[in-house]
Amino acid sequence: MKKSASLALAAALVLTGATAASARGHMSNKTTGASDTLTLTDEQQQSIWNDVSRHATNQTAPADFNVAVGTEVPSVINTYPLPRRAARDVPAVRPYRYAMTQDKVLIVNPSDHKIADVVASSK
Repeated sequence: MKKSASLALAAALVLTGATAASARGHMSNKTTGASDTLTLTDEQQQSIWNDVSRHATNQTAPADFNVAVGTEVPSVINTYPLPRRAARDVPAVRPYRYAMTQDKVLIVNPSDHKIADVVASSK
């Protein structure tokens, strides 16, 4: 009887540890993955432009706002989740958000609101 109780307790502890580890892994996947720099190929940028620009509204930015990688997006500019098609076509952008201003699509790190990449029309 003692042996089966010990085995049951050991099994419960193992399962609890596995569940906690699984939860930690799941949370870290949600909160990580985006960084302050993202290097997209010309083809990926064109795909994102095509997918995002048809949904995006060109927002007015403050006069002193400089669109550049590493710059924090001002709070007056709204960011949005990338359209499903863009995330499907370019999986690297899944953890990011976007905004459009000055006729450019800004790929934004959601954790610190810094621009990770800038996509412009290739016209």
